[in-house]
Amino acid sequence: MLEELKKEVYEANMLLPKHDLVTFTWGNVSGVDRKEKLFVIKPSGVPYEDLKPEDMVVVDYDGNKVEGKLNPSSDTATHAELYSKFEDIGGVVHTHSPWATSWAQAGRSIPCYGTTHADYFYGSVPCLRVLTQQEMDEGYEKNTGVLITDYFKDKDHNAVQAVLCKNHGPFTWGKDAEDAVHCAVVLEVVAKMACRTEEINPRVEPTPQHLMDKHYYRKHGENAYYGQLPPK
Repeated sequence: MLEELKKEVYEANMLLPKHDLVTFTWGNVSGVDRKEKLFVIKPSGVPYEDLKPEDMVVVDYDGNKVEGKLNPSSDTATHAELYSKFEDIGGVVHTHSPWATSWAQAGRSIPCYGTTHADYFYGSVPCLRVLTQQEMDEGYEKNTGVLITDYFKDKDHNAVQAVLCKNHGPFTWGKDAEDAVHCAVVLEVVAKMACRTEEINPRVEPTPQHLMDKHYYRKHGENAYYGQLPPK
């Protein structure tokens, strides 16, 4: 079942250690099949060097295992909530990458300090609150997803394809599993650059709006001109 998607999700998961986004088993990638209303996710607690495409687990939007010998990631319910509410995304990534997680542990959103950030994220990458004890008792992983999707109810989740959960770590999403990993890599880079920027100049101001607009919209939207035009 979903053999091609399993392969894609496996390959996307293997990009996490390649880009130094995970230590041991601290991360997971998933990819969705919208037609089947199922998604594929990394199994829980399996070292990356031991993973195989056939180890990927198929689950439904309620987080129930549909196929697989292994248990799905402990973050499956968060992924499921994102797929249920963000109906146009195709992949989700969660890591504990050190620079992005440092901002999450500090309880701070990552400001846009330069054009590298603006090329990908339109404004700050938000850091959300900690779940209440009741929310955790009711369903920690599911309510983490609810917290994220509720934040974006009146915002464009495609303009900022990343979020920090306070005292926890980052989640990113994209058009497919590989694209979600791409966002996770960029997030880690801009988190590191923002930290260094504040070290160099503690009084630094965010990027001016007109410069942020220029860099974001030259890569995104109907008037984007960065890169090559698709063949006619």
